[in-house]
Amino acid sequence: MRCGNIAAMVSRRRARGILTALGLYVVAAAMIGYFGFHAFSGQRGLHARHQIDLQMAELTAERERLKAERNLWERRVSLLRPDKIDPDTLDEQARQLINLAHPHDLVMMVKSR
Repeated sequence: MRCGNIAAMVSRRRARGILTALGLYVVAAAMIGYFGFHAFSGQRGLHARHQIDLQMAELTAERERLKAERNLWERRVSLLRPDKIDPDTLDEQARQLINLAHPHDLVMMVKSR
């Protein structure tokens, strides 16, 4: 009887060792999975970084477009300064304001976007 009791204790120790090792592996795998998932799709993960890069590219393109538009308007405004008025620009603005054209003018109608 004593011999059967010792065999049961040895098998329990072996089973406990195997289950402890298996538990540690499962916990380690869960932690790796958790951190791996958040490294890709978390708030500061790879996917978020890609979205930020796309947004930055869009905003940079919009900034360049707005700079070009601002330069255009600054040039047009500089032609209408009181100390130096460009006659062509003044004529263009006056005709546009009163919606009138000279009989010898060529008028092109352009759809606005």
